[in-house]
Amino acid sequence: MKIGLVSPYDFSAPGGVREHIAALDANFREKGHQVVILTPNSRDGREEHHENVISLGRVTPLRINGSTARITLSMWLMHRVRHILRQEGFDVLHIHEPLMPALPLTALGCSETLNVATFHAHGQSYVSNLGYLFGKAFVRRRVRKLHGRIAVSATARDFVESYFPGEYQIIPNGIELGWWQQRATPLPRFRDERPTILYLGRLEQRKGLKYLIRAFELVRREVPRARLIVAGDGRLRAGFERYVGRHDLADDVLFTGFISNEEKPRYFASADVFCAPSTGQESFGIVLLEAMACGRPIVATNIHGYRDVVTHHREGLLVPPRDHLSLAGALTSLLTDAPRRDQLSEECLRTVEQYSWTRVASTILNYYRELREQQSGSVALVPRLQEEKA
Repeated sequence: MKIGLVSPYDFSAPGGVREHIAALDANFREKGHQVVILTPNSRDGREEHHENVISLGRVTPLRINGSTARITLSMWLMHRVRHILRQEGFDVLHIHEPLMPALPLTALGCSETLNVATFHAHGQSYVSNLGYLFGKAFVRRRVRKLHGRIAVSATARDFVESYFPGEYQIIPNGIELGWWQQRATPLPRFRDERPTILYLGRLEQRKGLKYLIRAFELVRREVPRARLIVAGDGRLRAGFERYVGRHDLADDVLFTGFISNEEKPRYFASADVFCAPSTGQESFGIVLLEAMACGRPIVATNIHGYRDVVTHHREGLLVPPRDHLSLAGALTSLLTDAPRRDQLSEECLRTVEQYSWTRVASTILNYYRELREQQSGSVALVPRLQEEKA
């Protein structure tokens, strides 16, 4: 098949949807399919490792849902998008977040082939997801053009289905197991056998780091040698560092700044427990899969999206969001119980097998084939019905 993948977000910037699309691209091509990615791109050119990227629209950063979405708002894309779609002649156009402006909505409006969408987002109102800001009336015609709908989790499905009822196939995000499960050694500066908690993610409000830092103050009372590694960057970093300094935590809470994917396995290998204290607005949680693939037991908040991935007392412990006391209790219990950590680690490695990108990509390709067969059957049925009427 020739497959078009449409991204709503800047392909030059890191992010879960961008990595999802890049992984599908790699796996589809490995299976012999042709793939072209249509995306906003602040580099306005071809990516170093993605020679099949077509850049469309100037990138505009917008604050949405407690995070920054780098999308295009260009209203002048229609002519170029229609030309590209006709020139490429895709068998399938797979649009990610199809209700986001402006590229996904434009591509869906111009498409004359089999249209499949993946819904990644979870929000609490129209305003929390720009794609729904336009309201049902504007996008209903676009939604009707979708032949297949995928949600990455039950949480993402429930959110979009509340606005646009229909049949949704749940196909989760994936992970390159072979790469994440390579033998990684702890970083030299952390080879001191101190009980270590790892936080990995952007430093923004909804990620809940402030609750983890408050919890860590309590953890340190029970586990005096405990350490917290904060791997990530964001606009709130300076405030967190000031808090840590004022509360005499600077020697035990280490801020690394942004780390690349290549560095992440060594950070996981340096930790005893991974913590994801987000307060909400998570549709899945790719970082949970990364921790599981590295065999790290998890303490996470019991929120939509996370509980689709982690089962309480199986791969980790789930605690109420915004509850630093419960968070501290869960972290302390794991840091002081090595056999329990080993048990959770084994469960992590078993569970994560179902999320391999090879398996996920094959499931999506099979879904394409089912939809194509349904469409060809529908087309073939029309002449027969007309004959019966006559």
